[in-house]
Amino acid sequence: MQSGKRLSPAEAKQKIYRYCAYQERAHKEVRNKLYEYGLYKDEVEDILSALITEGFLNEERFAKSFAGGKFRMQHWGKVKIVNELEEKGLTKNCIRIGLKEIDDDDYLNTLKDILEKKATRLADEQNAFVKRDKLARYAIQKGFEPDLVWEQVKQVVKD
Repeated sequence: MQSGKRLSPAEAKQKIYRYCAYQERAHKEVRNKLYEYGLYKDEVEDILSALITEGFLNEERFAKSFAGGKFRMQHWGKVKIVNELEEKGLTKNCIRIGLKEIDDDDYLNTLKDILEKKATRLADEQNAFVKRDKLARYAIQKGFEPDLVWEQVKQVVKD
């Protein structure tokens, strides 16, 4: 909060409900936001409990929304998605549930698509070894599993 003014628990609760209604949130980001409002630990925990009880906060729902969205919209791989969800404080179980939103066939097809698109942008690269390396590094950086990436890179760039 810029002003440094401490919100009352009632004001904070009203504000945080809008924050949670706008999009799915992880408990950790809501907790941090409540602390930014200047609330004390017991006030933060009370509001979090209310948000969970009333269905405004649900980490499984958040994990599904996050994983599905990052995969479909930004073509992130599972490694990057898992790392981000762990960073947001989600449990292994919630992360596993979130990853179920990603269909295995769609996942493989997306990896193939991003490799093929990148390969066309690297069309001037004559050295197959260098081209494969650039493709693999690109896909791995997007969060796809290295063994899966190399398997697909070999299909895209033939000697």
